[in-house]
Amino acid sequence: MSYVLYYAPGAASLAVHWMLVELGVAFRTERLDLAAGDQRSQGFLQINPSGRVPALVIDGRVYTESAALLMLLAERHPEAGLAPAIDDSRRAAWLELTVYLANTLSPAMRDWFYADQDGEPADAAAIRRLAQRRIEGAWGRLSTLLGDGRPYLLGDLMTTADLLATMLMRWSRNMPRPATPWRHIGPYVVRMRARTAFQDVCDREGLTDWRND
Repeated sequence: MSYVLYYAPGAASLAVHWMLVELGVAFRTERLDLAAGDQRSQGFLQINPSGRVPALVIDGRVYTESAALLMLLAERHPEAGLAPAIDDSRRAAWLELTVYLANTLSPAMRDWFYADQDGEPADAAAIRRLAQRRIEGAWGRLSTLLGDGRPYLLGDLMTTADLLATMLMRWSRNMPRPATPWRHIGPYVVRMRARTAFQDVCDREGLTDWRND
């Protein structure tokens, strides 16, 4: 069993990098500099033609998409307990939440950051306003979910959904209304950032902001 992760610091690969550290498995990394255009290099495009991270090589085969990789790793390493078992009553909620984060929140984040690149620059302000409403609506939903005092999104069980959500929350740190001021998200983020594996992956990627220390 071998893993090679192609990543860029703080990018969509962060959650996968974090999970590999959480799992305690052996893996190798290849760092890409997105500002320098490494993702558009011929070598990387042969690995992932979409030119995006993450790309995870598992036993010689390339797989992509952060949420899918988190779910795949959870099922390859069930002993880590990062996903409810098939017969667990929380399984449906885990699937629903993962798809929500990947299909609703993550695209809205992309619209916010790339409004003037993915579409017409003249429309960028309107796209960002819509994206902001969707993002803040997601923070409200997640804060409500955490409002019963649960430590993690699915209760007492930390799952891949928490890694994905925390990564997306980090992306909001410089937005007009970041995730952390929401009443129940702030304490949740502190708990997630306190994890040894989170601190480790930040050190590995050279991320110095958005930490508890």
